[in-house]
Amino acid sequence: MRISGVFEGRGGTLYIDGVSSLELAEKYGTPLYVLSEKRIRENYRRLYRALSLNSKNFRIYYSAKANTNLSVLKILRDEGAYVDTVSPGEVFLALKAGFPSEKILFTGTSVKDDELSFLVNLNIPINVDSLSQLKRLLKIKTPKFLSFRVNPQVEAGHHQHCITAGKNSKFGFWETDVVDGYRIALKAGVEKFGIHMHIGSGILEVEPFILAIKKLLTIAKKVHEETGITFELINIGGGLGIPYKPNEKELDLTLFSNNVFGFLNRMVREYGLGEPVLCIEPGRYIVGDAGILLTKVNTVKVTPYKKFVGVDAGFNMLIRPVMYGSYHHIVVANKLDYPVEETYDIVGPLCESGDFLAKDRRLPKIEEGDLLAVMDAGAYGYVMSSQYNSRPRGAEVLVMDGKHELIRKAETLEDLLLGQKIASWLT
Repeated sequence: MRISGVFEGRGGTLYIDGVSSLELAEKYGTPLYVLSEKRIRENYRRLYRALSLNSKNFRIYYSAKANTNLSVLKILRDEGAYVDTVSPGEVFLALKAGFPSEKILFTGTSVKDDELSFLVNLNIPINVDSLSQLKRLLKIKTPKFLSFRVNPQVEAGHHQHCITAGKNSKFGFWETDVVDGYRIALKAGVEKFGIHMHIGSGILEVEPFILAIKKLLTIAKKVHEETGITFELINIGGGLGIPYKPNEKELDLTLFSNNVFGFLNRMVREYGLGEPVLCIEPGRYIVGDAGILLTKVNTVKVTPYKKFVGVDAGFNMLIRPVMYGSYHHIVVANKLDYPVEETYDIVGPLCESGDFLAKDRRLPKIEEGDLLAVMDAGAYGYVMSSQYNSRPRGAEVLVMDGKHELIRKAETLEDLLLGQKIASWLT
């Protein structure tokens, strides 16, 4: 059984920061996302302390795509975080959570002209992703500040779909286009600049960051020498992973700070790049292990080949196991003290053979009515959920020091009708 921190066992029941998982499931229903405010704050502060060992001029941009709940955004705003966004919708939510425009960074790809207009009219700092996007942006308005996302051609990530650099990536400026891009921006009247990269997600090693930083700063040095530009921001992106499996080790933040931020600082000085603000964009690291998904067992089915445990959460509530082959640790929330006896496939209610949360998982003997907790579901849970099979999504709850409150209500069948209308010629 892998539970720690704000997650603990009391009398064989899983508690989240002093609140019984059984009480939460009873009050709010299942499937149910539960988030710990304390753990979110702890994760942010731990990272901030580590980075401050090697830099006094840095920013943490929370990667909103991991979890955009307004309460999560508000917690991180209160902690002093900046926010990284990838869509106008995320910008909208960040503003609603109280982030001022100057603390929001937009890094999008395949961005439409009306989206660019939306951003510049709100004075949102932008990372441009291509020459096409740059030229279209400058036709709309010339911003005072502009950053460029560069492809450093270093790949990393826990799954092919999560690799965001290299020769097959759709993201960022190719090295041969970067200098031309900055020259175009300079000529148009842009006054201040940044440079950015992102190599992938779920990274637990330091080496990929080192290789990518070498390439990024080599490009930055070339831009500086050929255009005279100095950088206000140097942003190494996100991708910090968490240990989903019980035998995985956590990312050593002190080692990361020393080897990555320390190295970054030294290269900036060596290359004569001034005194830019050094930026990082964690998402999963801050919220991933702060959340769980509670799901009720409704069916136990035994065949000659398998024992299936059917629950009320499918990949409509947590798509990572199906989409990425991801492992999420699962505990029987009402039987933490029971011995492990059986091997099960944990499957959802969707009409898809690929609808599973876990396969061949060793667990205590499970009965209908038991409550399962899918751990480390705070990142890429609700934000990747859907109404597939016309199933309303479950609620989200925030807990803190024994308190709990609904922060997103469960959808109803009526919610399935939102935005829909029957064509006039059919009525």
